[in-house]
Amino acid sequence: MAYRADMMLGPVIVDVAGLSLTDEDRTLLCEPWVGGIILFTRNYQSVAQLRELVAQIRAVRPELLVCVDQEGGRVQRFRDGFTAIPPMADIGAVYRQDAERGVNLARACGWLMAAELRACGVDLSFAPVLDLDDERCAVIANRSFSIDPLVMSVLSEAFIDGMHNANMCATGKHFPGHGAVTGDSHFETPVDARTLDAILADDVLPYRNLCQQGKLDAVMPAHVVYSAVDKNPAGFSPFWLQEILKQQLQFDGVIFSDDLTMEGAGVIADMADRAHAALAAGCTALLVCNQRPAQLAVVATLKQSALQPASNLQRLKRPFAWPDLDSLRKTGEWIECHHLLQEALAL
Repeated sequence: MAYRADMMLGPVIVDVAGLSLTDEDRTLLCEPWVGGIILFTRNYQSVAQLRELVAQIRAVRPELLVCVDQEGGRVQRFRDGFTAIPPMADIGAVYRQDAERGVNLARACGWLMAAELRACGVDLSFAPVLDLDDERCAVIANRSFSIDPLVMSVLSEAFIDGMHNANMCATGKHFPGHGAVTGDSHFETPVDARTLDAILADDVLPYRNLCQQGKLDAVMPAHVVYSAVDKNPAGFSPFWLQEILKQQLQFDGVIFSDDLTMEGAGVIADMADRAHAALAAGCTALLVCNQRPAQLAVVATLKQSALQPASNLQRLKRPFAWPDLDSLRKTGEWIECHHLLQEALAL
C-alpha cells in the first residue's frame, strides 16, 4: 500500500528499541492503526544519527507523527548537541523575582526546545507540564512552573507561544493534575481524594485559561484516580474527558492517553481492554511504549474492531522551517533566545 503525507493517521503511538529501524519496526510502522512514533534516550546518539533515524521513519511512512518528551530539566531525551532547557521550576523562580523576565524566559525556552527538535525532523514534544507542584509528588516536582495556578497559566501560555512560534503544537499534561499525589503513576495508580470543586478551582484552572485562548493543541490525562469524582483514572474516565475537558472546557483537540503500559493504567489488566477503554472515554491517540507485545496486541484488537484506523493526529503536523540545526543556530531568533536563556541562568 502506498502512503501519502495527507493520509489519515491511526491512533496508536509506538516506539523502537534502537538507534535505527529494524525490519520488525518497519512492519509495525506500516500498520494503518499506527499513527506515530515516540523516541527515547536510547534512540539518541547524536544529531546526525537522529536525523538519519527520522529519515528512516519518513521513508517508511512520511506522514507519521514523530514525538518525544523534551520538556527540559530531567526530562530531556536528547542532550548532547541540543540546548539544555532548565527545569520549569527554575523559570518559575525567575518569574517570582522579575515577572517580565520570567515570561520572556518561558517563551524563549519553549521556542528553543521546539525549534531545535523541528530542525531535526521531530514533529512534537509532549510539553508543557501543567501540573501544580505542592511538594508532594516527586515525579512532578521541578517539572512544574509553580504551585500557583495563575502563575502556571501565565508561564505555560508564554512557553506555548514559543512552541507555536517555532511551528510546534503543544500538549498540556497531566489532566486534570498529577501534582497533589505522592505516588508515581509509572509504578502504581495514585489516588487523589480531593473534591471536584477543589480540583476545578486549582489544577484545572490553567487548562481552562489555555482552552479559552485556543492555546492547547493536545492534552494528556493522568493515570490518577480522583476518588471523590470517578473510580477510573482520568485517562479511562468519560466524566473527565467528555464532561469536563470537552464539554465544560470546550477542548476539541487531540487527547493522548498516557502510556498504557504504565502501572497507573493497571486498573484494567488486559492491554487490549485498556486501549478500548481509553478510546471509549474520549482519548483519540494511544501511547503504548516499551513493550512490543503490548503494541502488537493493541494493533491486533483494533484491527478486529468495527472502528476505522483514523484519528485526529494529523492536525498536529506542521511544516518544517529549518533544514538543520546549523542553519537554525545562525538565525537571529536562536541567538537572541539562547542569549536570554544564558543570561537568566547566570543570575
